Amino acid sequence: MTAVAMAELWRGGRMESRHLGHAVVWHAEGGLREAWGDAAAMIYPRSSCKMIQALPLMESGAGAGLKPQQLALACASHQGAALHVGAVTRWLADMGMSEADLRCGCHEPSDLTERNRLIRAGEAPCQIHNNCSGKHTGFLMMNRHLKGDAEYVDPAHPLQRAIAQAHDEVTGETSPGYGIDGCSAPNFATSLTGLARAMAAFAGASGEGDARDRAMFALTRAMAAHPEYVAGEGRACTELMRAMNHRVTIKTGAEAVFIAIAPEKKLGMAVKIADGNSRASEAVIAALLVRHGLLDAAHPAAQKRLNPVQKNWRGFETGDIRLASGFPG
Repeated sequence: MTAVAMAELWRGGRMESRHLGHAVVWHAEGGLREAWGDAAAMIYPRSSCKMIQALPLMESGAGAGLKPQQLALACASHQGAALHVGAVTRWLADMGMSEADLRCGCHEPSDLTERNRLIRAGEAPCQIHNNCSGKHTGFLMMNRHLKGDAEYVDPAHPLQRAIAQAHDEVTGETSPGYGIDGCSAPNFATSLTGLARAMAAFAGASGEGDARDRAMFALTRAMAAHPEYVAGEGRACTELMRAMNHRVTIKTGAEAVFIAIAPEKKLGMAVKIADGNSRASEAVIAALLVRHGLLDAAHPAAQKRLNPVQKNWRGFETGDIRLASGFPG
């Protein structure tokens, strides 16, 4: 099967752009619930799978003393706000480490307040501003447990081998390979079905089973409870988790991947927009959450993604983003 139309941009009464994609909804016990496009499409999950990358940290016991906010940060794509920078800095210091131990690279924070502070102070952004610095601090904690060498992002490193094993086990597939992510860590390919199956496994965790069950439960509940650490103010992940009263965990990834973990319904969802545009992935995940009774379509955070109005630089309404006809059905 090929990708199907999922979202459209309309201007002046005409459709200007159309976004095609794939989506899968999987039940922890009942298997496939729904699919659009090609459920077997092979993708890189990018940052949507950070909770999988954090599994070895928790299963090993190395992260046993972490606070829920730190667990959320280990799975975050944060925007480098003072909240995130401070938390990562303290976490590193608690381990006797510093920014220099990270291997994620530097980029400007997407948080405007922090970016403006750096400019006024004449400071350059550092690796702690990287949106993946929380994940990498978790990597460092696990690497210390493993007594591995400093280059923990090397695909052959014991940490990355442990992540690869966990990835294959929870997706139920053998990954065909990896690509190097923006933060320099390997990102293991999987099918949409594999990603949704993994998210359903997280949704089905009780917190009372084996080490993996307890790790899945702790990570996803921490994310849902502290969405401000997962992304940041104004971001879809943070706003939608709040809109669902912290009952559902959602996580975006680069190139328009989005997942959802719904414990009360034991559902895992995975979305991939073929052209990589996140305005479409946000609309689609919101629509699926509404479809399954997890998100109120009338909530402002939902409306912001489902039917966003486009405005020009003078504030005039010029168009809107809509779900494609027939989706989600």
